[in-house]
Amino acid sequence: MPLMCNFYMAKRSNTMAPDLVILGIGNPGPRYVNTRHNVGFWFVDRFAHFEKIELRRHKNLVRSAPIQIDDHLVILAKSRTFVNVSGDAAEYLLARYQIKLSQLLVVYDDIHLPVGRIRLRTQGSAGGHNGIRSIIGAVHSQDFPRIRIGVGSPGSGVDQIGYVLGVPEDDEKEHIQDAISNAADSVKVMLTEGIDVAMNKFN
Repeated sequence: MPLMCNFYMAKRSNTMAPDLVILGIGNPGPRYVNTRHNVGFWFVDRFAHFEKIELRRHKNLVRSAPIQIDDHLVILAKSRTFVNVSGDAAEYLLARYQIKLSQLLVVYDDIHLPVGRIRLRTQGSAGGHNGIRSIIGAVHSQDFPRIRIGVGSPGSGVDQIGYVLGVPEDDEKEHIQDAISNAADSVKVMLTEGIDVAMNKFN
């Protein structure tokens, strides 16, 4: 995206409510960059890379930037909090952009899905994910859309925390990147045709 277009989008995002805010959750810092628990960050980074934009820091809670998908203004955001307190980032974004909870799309890793699978949902429980539990607690509701990206199960006898904070093998990473590509396509369908259509196509 050209520099002038970036400037226009930034200006527009300050004056108009976005159609969607995408929050990828993960852990900040170089130690966690390539871990399974940071798949939500990988998703946002993919969009940022293709749009040639840089996310900017806001109050130590998020990094964000506006993009345009077709005619829709979308805010890309990554939490700067640790996963277990992702609710702080979600609460900040809801207040900053004055959006409904249904306009906050959370993207995160899920050990209950096979590697490379995605699931779109309009609402639901935390499913054992501490980041989602934190968001539900902060916004006092389970009624926000999310994209779950499968990183596979640690298996019997394997420490769950160590697994999600571990780096996937090369073949796993390839499947996860394919899932991220599908998830990005699902967002475009969600914006143009609605989340129900997107769920039917991609789940």
